[in-house]
Amino acid sequence: MLSDPLFILAAIASLVVLAILAVGIGGFAQGGAFNRKHGNRMMRWRIYAQFAAVVLIMIFVYFRQGA
Repeated sequence: MLSDPLFILAAIASLVVLAILAVGIGGFAQGGAFNRKHGNRMMRWRIYAQFAAVVLIMIFVYFRQGA
């Protein structure tokens, strides 16, 4: 499974979601100017990245279902 490019792509997409979420939570916890300026933008990026990750995971499951 680790040699499957689709699995690697889905795993990378999941890690991107995790990174965006961590930055968003860190900014929210710290507050201040960063959170006011970028808080909503970080959550929008997380939603887009999360959608892409879920789509990639579903594609991976669909194609590996019969294998």
